Amino acid sequence: MDIVLELTDTFIADYVYAWAHPAKPAPYDYPAGTAANTTAQTFSSWTWEPATQLLQFQPSQAAYMSAWTRDNVWRQLITLYFIVWIFGLVVYFAFASLSYYFIFDKRTLNHPKFIKNQIWLEILQANKSMPFMALCTAPLMALEVRGFSKLYDTTEQGPGMWYNFAQFPLFLVFTDFCIYWIHRYLHHPRVYKHLHKPHHKWIMPTPYASHAFHPLDGFAQSLPYHIFPFIFPLQKAAYVALFVFVNFWSILIHDGEYLTNNPVVNGAACHSLHHSRFEVNYGQFFTAFDRLGGTYRTPEAWMFEKEKKMSEKQWKAESTKVDNFVKEIEGSDDRTYDPPVDKKNI
Repeated sequence: MDIVLELTDTFIADYVYAWAHPAKPAPYDYPAGTAANTTAQTFSSWTWEPATQLLQFQPSQAAYMSAWTRDNVWRQLITLYFIVWIFGLVVYFAFASLSYYFIFDKRTLNHPKFIKNQIWLEILQANKSMPFMALCTAPLMALEVRGFSKLYDTTEQGPGMWYNFAQFPLFLVFTDFCIYWIHRYLHHPRVYKHLHKPHHKWIMPTPYASHAFHPLDGFAQSLPYHIFPFIFPLQKAAYVALFVFVNFWSILIHDGEYLTNNPVVNGAACHSLHHSRFEVNYGQFFTAFDRLGGTYRTPEAWMFEKEKKMSEKQWKAESTKVDNFVKEIEGSDDRTYDPPVDKKNI
């Protein structure tokens, strides 16, 4: 994340900190520097080192004008907090909105298990959780930025060209394994009702449900993404790309569009069963760990027949099944469902 941190510093944070916490004027006998930017040395002893060789932006004078230089740990924590929060919001709203308007089948809004004001409630839950998730995430990212992880920049600094490709499947398999067990633990009766139940409020999720978690639930399931670079090498540019990808994938598996019944990939069909059957299909990317753990539920054929999937007859049958699972898992259903009105044009 130091690439994003450097970009944020260059175009925003340097100016904010120079204004909010300016450096004290240097003594009149402060030794002259040999660097080209002698004005900068007048204000700071910090030396710029680019975060990556792939993309470089020369710091402005503002980078040297704050008492908190770019390598100050408190400044890094604060900036990373806002990066995770704001960047997360941008990715969430951008991809979720695109998915909702161009992919999500609006007939789902008429489903008897669609909650009253559900989209607004999903967005509200996500926005309430993200600041607290960012608070938990920022210290881990600060450790990465400060050199405690195995993040690397160029191929020469890593295991080799082969690893530039191998890091992606390794990341997906490792994080999927970890998320499977974290997610399964979140369904333990003593944990579920306190942490994971808010995400299962959505029986028929929309793309906006992708980040609608209890903050500790969301952080727990994101933890493997941040643990990975402390155990395995990971290229910095790949880290940023994967950060966007995992958020994008979370939206895709909540969009209700069942494109394919792939036996390997945990797609939207598999994950929709998790929302309606509760204790199946815990995986994030693949079905392998559900199969090994005995929790895999194969999507049924009707799920890939769009008209049948959206028929009132199928909805009624599914609603009966859902009611049984809700009674078994939660005891009672405290959701308030929308009345069956025509919302096709929403």
